[in-house]
Amino acid sequence: MHFALIDRIVERDESRLVAVKAVSLSEEYLQDHFPSFPVLPGVFMLEALVQAARAHLGEMEGGGRYVLGEVRAMKYGSFVRPGEVMRVEVVRVGVPGADGSVSYKGQAVRLGVGGEDEGDGPSVCVSGRLSLRPMRK
Repeated sequence: MHFALIDRIVERDESRLVAVKAVSLSEEYLQDHFPSFPVLPGVFMLEALVQAARAHLGEMEGGGRYVLGEVRAMKYGSFVRPGEVMRVEVVRVGVPGADGSVSYKGQAVRLGVGGEDEGDGPSVCVSGRLSLRPMRK
């Protein structure tokens, strides 16, 4: 099963990509997580970073298939609830490894309902480092 955790790319250049995800109560995984307090699961926040990095690599590296290779220092912060928008940013760091792996720093922030600032500014949902490597054949 594949979940689309990037709705739209809003900025991109050779070293970074910014995308947004509007979380909707109609998304099936929210029915169980949690029924009385639905929030975007933390693993899906990480997957949003991975999908953003893959989108960046697809544009920069000719569209090869990449899988998650490593996660480091991933920290979780605020919840993302239905109706809220999450802004996802990944920045490529360093040079590709000998195995073709590419490292990113990533962060996702909660923008509030409909993407509007709720007065206290964006709140960090998840941040850390990840690397993608070419899929083995």
